Amino acid sequence: MNAIGSAPLATTDSLPVPHPWYAIRTRSNHENLAAAVLEGKGYEYYLPKYRVRRRWTDRVVIAELPLFPGYVFCRFDARQRLPILTTPGVVSIIGFGNDPAPIAETEIAAIQTVLNSGFAAQPCPFLREGQRIRVKYGALQGLEGILLKKKADWRLVVSVTMLQRSIAVEVDSDSIMPL
Repeated sequence: MNAIGSAPLATTDSLPVPHPWYAIRTRSNHENLAAAVLEGKGYEYYLPKYRVRRRWTDRVVIAELPLFPGYVFCRFDARQRLPILTTPGVVSIIGFGNDPAPIAETEIAAIQTVLNSGFAAQPCPFLREGQRIRVKYGALQGLEGILLKKKADWRLVVSVTMLQRSIAVEVDSDSIMPL
């Protein structure tokens, strides 16, 4: 889905500058409701979705699901957040303490670019290089180690501490989970 609506604008040097994006936490399965009400209130929102094939007993259905379940992105003035917080389905605004934390414009643009590319995109666990991981399935199922990136490939590093030696094996990002 694309962002719909328009955000109130602040002006500097007569050039309109949109408010930053913020992540809004919604109740479970209330992303569409919150987005629709935010649009009705005149806010610009972004609810990225992906397509997934679901097999039912009698047919296969293609469903559109939120890429980030439980979240909707919205542009608004952080000093005037009461209309956001009173929106049906909204639980909170993501931030530090009582201050909403803006989402980088480049991160939203990157998500939009990926979804507009036509390539299949789907949610995956947030993984950092150096993080401990476990392989979920395949020949390496149950194996634990450290995530390493070499060029464009992810590798699982398994170490023998006493020997201070390690080995690395390439893994598919779909088959791993963080510990």
